Amino acid sequence: MPQDFQLTVNGTTRRANVEPDTPLLYILRNDLELNGPRFGCGLSQCGACTVLVDGRPTRSCVTAVSSLGAKQITTLEGLGSKDRLHPLQKAFIEEQAAQCGYCTNGMIMTAKALLDKTPKPTEAQIRKALAANLCRCGTHNRVVRAVLRASREA
Repeated sequence: MPQDFQLTVNGTTRRANVEPDTPLLYILRNDLELNGPRFGCGLSQCGACTVLVDGRPTRSCVTAVSSLGAKQITTLEGLGSKDRLHPLQKAFIEEQAAQCGYCTNGMIMTAKALLDKTPKPTEAQIRKALAANLCRCGTHNRVVRAVLRASREA
């Protein structure tokens, strides 16, 4: 039976009337029309659906809405805007780190969590943080350069 859930997404309180086991990804995309997080595997293995929950990278495809409570959710759309890009978004563009773009959401959101915790990471730290995010286009080296650039420019 559907229930009302109050979520704080990108600093705004939003409501969704859904089943308690509904994955957060479905609410973000279908109900709130936030298309940064992508459906990739549905099994928490690729990272395309990554969002930040209280600052931690979280796979939204397997996160039930009922598990969130009053936690803060940040999606790619909450980082910056077309007029004012977040340093990571800007760096991804400058380093041409997105080829097809499907994995970009997960890469940026995971990198954001890393930079919040470790503002000046080494290349090895970046590679370790992003290891569970899959990219079939092979832009990993560009992604690493983008994260390094963002850390220098932040």
